[in-house]
Amino acid sequence: MDQKTPEKFTFQAEIKKLLDLLSHSLYQNREIAIRELISNASDALDKFRFLSLTEETAKEEQPLEIRLEPDEENKVLAISDNGVGMTHAELIENIGTIAHSGSLDFLKNAAGDEKEEVSLIGKFGVGFYSAFMLADKVEVLTRSYQEESGWKWESDGTGAFTIEAQEGLERGTSIRLHLRKDLDEYTSDTRLKFILKKYSTFVPYPIKLGDELVNDQPPIWLEPKTQLTQEQYDGFYQYLAHNGEEQARWHLHLSSDSPFQFHSILYCPQTNLELMGFGRTEHGISLCAKRILVQNDNRDLLPEYLRFIYGIVDSADLPLNISRESLQDNTIFRKIQKVLTKRVLSHLASIAKDDEEKYLEFYRQFGSSLREGIGTDFENRDAIAKLLRFPSSKGTSENELVSLETYLGRAEENQKQIYYLGGHDFNTIAKNPNLEIFRKKGIEVFYLADPMDEIVLSNLAKFEDHDIISIDSSEVKLPGESEEKADSEEASEKKEEHKEPVSLEFEKVLSLFEEELKDDVESVTKSDRLTDSPCCLVMPEGAISSQLQKVLSMNNKDFPTTKRILEINPDAELIKRLCTLSSNTDQHAFIKQCGRQLFWNASLMTGIATSPDEITSNIQSMMEELAQKRSPIIT
Repeated sequence: MDQKTPEKFTFQAEIKKLLDLLSHSLYQNREIAIRELISNASDALDKFRFLSLTEETAKEEQPLEIRLEPDEENKVLAISDNGVGMTHAELIENIGTIAHSGSLDFLKNAAGDEKEEVSLIGKFGVGFYSAFMLADKVEVLTRSYQEESGWKWESDGTGAFTIEAQEGLERGTSIRLHLRKDLDEYTSDTRLKFILKKYSTFVPYPIKLGDELVNDQPPIWLEPKTQLTQEQYDGFYQYLAHNGEEQARWHLHLSSDSPFQFHSILYCPQTNLELMGFGRTEHGISLCAKRILVQNDNRDLLPEYLRFIYGIVDSADLPLNISRESLQDNTIFRKIQKVLTKRVLSHLASIAKDDEEKYLEFYRQFGSSLREGIGTDFENRDAIAKLLRFPSSKGTSENELVSLETYLGRAEENQKQIYYLGGHDFNTIAKNPNLEIFRKKGIEVFYLADPMDEIVLSNLAKFEDHDIISIDSSEVKLPGESEEKADSEEASEKKEEHKEPVSLEFEKVLSLFEEELKDDVESVTKSDRLTDSPCCLVMPEGAISSQLQKVLSMNNKDFPTTKRILEINPDAELIKRLCTLSSNTDQHAFIKQCGRQLFWNASLMTGIATSPDEITSNIQSMMEELAQKRSPIIT
């Protein structure tokens, strides 16, 4: 065969389809072609470095490196390496065929929606062929470390290629891209530096653009922790986050070899931008395969409730040319996420154990995100629950936060429930009449001014065998009270014997209140939970709390609110005086009017919306009546 005459070959059928897609489909992220070609060059250098340890013919005579040489005048970009190079047979084998089924599937699917499917090329890796996204002609000049002379491969991407002998080549491969029209930007040093720093910063070989070294950021996640300084961690954080912070709140350096291998560094910022009104954080984690950036916003590696964490994950088990099936299946992502999530939660638990104040500083910034995991991450729900913090009746302000474990550590031995109460703010909640019996008995109650905290605790429902319950529920059981309803005649009779008698006058007041409020409450009953206040509103069995109903009704005007129970305290001074009027039928209208106002007052205390016009009208009517004729209630 005359090696001076170019040989002509036809691409494998599947490659013809691929090249047609690359040539004629609109593609929004052409820059990944540079990444793919740099990755191939890095692989070639890896192979030569390995061979140099085992073969006499493969010796490193000069530093291994990758070079980019843009020719703006001729619109040519050359990407070169001094790696293993290719022989004649390897050119045909490596470039002329597709050997794995993943690419075949890619082509089959691409026919359905070309624009959408082609946009996945960079993610799934088509290596060398991505060159045709930038070039209408590609030349490959290569000389294998095994040969004295080299070869020139050339194609315009229309279905065929030629190979001819080429003298005077150095060992390695140079890919010359004759750029398409309007792609002059790929000969710009500024544009090329941006692409190289974005995707190939951590390639383990020098990448030079002319005489300039572009990849000067070391991949510190691959280094042993003991050999790294805080300054190195800080510098890498600034590189990843670009948020102006000089130091992260904390970092976590992880490595795993089983059941799969990966290295990672995760950072927690000092500040939660969501709290500052910047909207929902959506940055994700940078994903690398053998130091090459595959995605800079991967959201499969950590759950959504840990979205505030910056970081990088690099896995040798994720080769750059990942098959389409692997990414669609996401199996390895789920496995990595499982490990990373548990390690982050474990790290947070360690901070909370060793330095609670330091943990509270973190929680005040990121607790709003962390608590979302209660409703989404059932596998780690218990671990997340232990990290939650809430204000409580034992504190003096909303800034004093308490864990569920601390709460139970202070509870009575026979306390079977964890109590909370929602409201507008800390001080308003503290004045809620439902708290009176808890305050009298010294029972701690969580104060939930943030509606999301109440949703979280309602979702959690139970912690360490203790039911979590709002104290405005009729299902509240105070310590010492029986959890079971008496079902025997003896128990029922005993209960009746000890039941405090209710006067006929009080029963009449209850009856008048219920007649007035029949459309607004489920019932009006005697209260055993009040010590001073005349009344309170309680949710019937099975209903959600008042505060939670308020939140849900704000988001859904058609949300069906539950009628509550109005509990009346017979020992309150106002109720006693109303009882003295109950025998006088002329005072019944006034008693009903008082019942209406008490219901409104209790509604306001629980933060439930009522009609201001009706309230003020009722109060004004009562004042006018009292001004005209002083009632016995105020004598």
